[in-house]
This record gives sequence, C-alpha cells and structure tokens, in this order.
Amino acid sequence: MTANNYMQRAGTHQVPGRGRGRLGARPLVRALLVWLLLMVVESVHGTLRALLLTPILGDILARRLGVLTGAVLIVIITLLTIRWIGATRMGHLLGIGLLWVALTVVFEIALGRLIMNLDWSRIASDYDLRQGGLMPLGLLFMLLAPGIAARLKRIHGV
Repeated sequence: MTANNYMQRAGTHQVPGRGRGRLGARPLVRALLVWLLLMVVESVHGTLRALLLTPILGDILARRLGVLTGAVLIVIITLLTIRWIGATRMGHLLGIGLLWVALTVVFEIALGRLIMNLDWSRIASDYDLRQGGLMPLGLLFMLLAPGIAARLKRIHGV
C-alpha cells in the first residue's frame, strides 16, 4: 500500500507539495465549523450550569466545575472531528487551537458585555486565577486539544 493510499484510508489527505507551509482553506473552514459547534455546545453547557448547578453549588464553584466539564466536552468534540478537519502537522494543529482560543475570548467578551450585560470586572474574574477563575486553564486546554486529539487518533505527521 502506498503512503497516499494509507493516509486516505486513515482519513487524512495529503496533496503532493502541500505537506509543508500554510494550512489549506478546507481544513481552516472545517476548523471554524468545529469551533462554531464548540461554542453551541459550550453555550448550552453554560446555560445548564447556570440553571442547574449554580443554585445548588453557588456561582464560583459552579463556574469552576463548568471549566472542567467544558474541557471534557472540548476533547470529545475534538476527538470526533479531528480527522475531518484534515490538519496533520503539529504547527497547523497548534494554529487551529490558537484560532479557537482567540475566537473564544472574543465570543466570551461579546456575549458577556452585549447579551448578558456583565461588567468588565465580572468578565475579568473568569480569567483571574487569583480570584478563582479557571478560564485560562480551559483556554490552554482548548489550545492543545487539536494536537492531543491528533496524537490520540494517531494521525500521520503528528
């Protein structure tokens, strides 16, 4: 079996001469679609956390638990979609993770300020480890999730 046949059967595609350099348009679009899925799932997750856990555990503990369960959701979705995304180089996978983190921070701030009318100190508290905010850990996990998923799925080139 040739290397190209093996990679096609493994769910990855390599175009000769495209294995190095910039990430192609198709994997980038797919990475953006997966990020949208992540935001939908995380938004539902956050809503359920606020409705079900916050009244029982309190806001801070519920948010801390939410970061951990959110990380689990991120890894599950990433594991299910990483082959479909089509990125096979660690640099590209880290780039996808960085894109997801940047978009997520913008999304969180926009959601907090424009939709939920949260003040800046409340938004910042999620990012301040000294105040118990665990969002930086969740974002670090999001950054690394594509590479971790690719390794777990044994995607060629990682």
